[in-house]
Amino acid sequence: MKNQIDTPTISRRKRPLLQIESERFSESISRRHGGIIAVGNVKGGVGKTTLAVNLTICDALGGRDVLLVDGDEQGTARSFTQLRADNLGAPGYTAVSLRGAEIRTQVRQLRNKYQCIVIDVGGRDTASLRAALTVADILVVPVLPATFDVWSLDPLQELLQEAREINTELRTIVVLNAADPFGKDNEEAAAIIREKEGFDYFPHPIIRRKAFRNAAAAGLSVMEHRPADEKAITEFGLLAARLFGYAGDIASISHANHKTSLAQDKDERQAG
Repeated sequence: MKNQIDTPTISRRKRPLLQIESERFSESISRRHGGIIAVGNVKGGVGKTTLAVNLTICDALGGRDVLLVDGDEQGTARSFTQLRADNLGAPGYTAVSLRGAEIRTQVRQLRNKYQCIVIDVGGRDTASLRAALTVADILVVPVLPATFDVWSLDPLQELLQEAREINTELRTIVVLNAADPFGKDNEEAAAIIREKEGFDYFPHPIIRRKAFRNAAAAGLSVMEHRPADEKAITEFGLLAARLFGYAGDIASISHANHKTSLAQDKDERQAG
C-alpha cells in the first residue's frame, strides 16, 4: 500500500540529488522482481544491520513486498523486527533467520515470491556471508572512515573474487557509514576505496547521527521517526534512491500515514 504524501521531510534543494541517484542505474535492483541486496562486511561494528533494516522498511513503505533475511548470528535484525511488530502491530515486511548454506538454498527458492530481498550478514568471514555473496545481485558494504576499517576491504575483496566465479553479476557499493561530519577522514578513506578494484564507491557518506539510534530504539526507520532529522533522511535517502530507483516516495514517507496503513492492512486481514 502506497503512503499518502505528508509534510515533506526533505527540502526542495536536496531533491535533485535524490533524482540523480534514482536514475544512476539504468535498471535498479529493486525494480527487478526478486532483486537481492546483501548488506555486509568482514569487519563488525560498521552499522550494517542499521542500513539493512532501514533499506527494508524504505522499500516496504514504497508499497513493495520485501523479505528481510537475518543472516547474522547475533540476530539483531530479527530482534528489531519483533520490537517493530510489538510497537506497530505489524512490521510491514516479512523476516526470517537463515544461516550458512540455508541462505543460498532458501533465498534462491524465495526470490520469485518477493519483490526485494535484503540480507543482513557478515561481521566476519562466515559461511553465511559467503553464501549470501553467491545469490546477491548487489552487496552494500558499510565502512567506517578509519584506516583499519578501510583495510578490511582487502579480505572482502578476496571473498568477492571467489564469489564472482559463481555469481558473475555480483556488484558492490561501498558506503562510508557513521562518518564524521567534519575533517579529512572521509576524503582520505574515499581516496583509498576508489583505488581498490571491484568496488563502486558511493560518493555520499552517511554521517553518524543520533536519529538512527533513536529510530532503532523505537522499532522505526530513520525516515519514520519524529521529530524528523532532515539531514539523516537525506543522507540515507540518497543510498535508497540509488538502490531502488525512485525518489518521490523517499521525500514524503510519513510515520503517521504508515501507522494508518498498517492498521488498515490489519483490519483487512481480520475482515478477510
